[in-house]
Amino acid sequence: MKLQRTTLVLILLAFGLGAFVYYYEIRGATQRSEVSESKKRIFSFTADDIQSLTIKKGSDNIVLERSGTQSPPKWLLKAPQTSPASDASVSYLTDLLVKGQINRTISSPTSQLNEFSLDLPQATIEIKLKNQQTHKLILGKPDFSNNFLYAQTDPSAKPDATANILLVSKDFQNAVNRDISEWTQAGDNPEQSSPLPLPTFNTSSPTPKN
Repeated sequence: MKLQRTTLVLILLAFGLGAFVYYYEIRGATQRSEVSESKKRIFSFTADDIQSLTIKKGSDNIVLERSGTQSPPKWLLKAPQTSPASDASVSYLTDLLVKGQINRTISSPTSQLNEFSLDLPQATIEIKLKNQQTHKLILGKPDFSNNFLYAQTDPSAKPDATANILLVSKDFQNAVNRDISEWTQAGDNPEQSSPLPLPTFNTSSPTPKN
């Protein structure tokens, strides 16, 4: 009887040890890996969190706003003209914002931002979320390898001595450097806002056959 009790205790200890190893080493490692991956992302919000996007390139502004409906168009182009927006072009940009990762971070004095073209950036993306929070992504010039762009997120208004410069995907350059026609829904004519003509029906009585 004493031997059976000892065996039972050993089995319970082995089971408990196995459960500890599973939850801490296996599941815990997965969770730690997910946390590590999230730290590498540029932003932590999701695509559904985004309410509007403003792309500033010099004096040109492109303003995109979620339409609030589930059916197309899901996005509206609000400036420089008003029309349904291309879901494909908007999705390409939002995917980069929510899934894009930081390749590397460089610490640089704020006085040297011009070396990365972040003082006069090629584009600035302003993101407004549904909870009214705002974020900003400033895109500078390509790095020496021409594989990444120098960028800065949510720069502080305070004159800090140093700034974190990010290396992000060069796909951002393709996402923002679009002609206005690429931001509009295919087949949409922004110059024509009149509704489509209604179909006509023949309401005359049919001629009886003899």
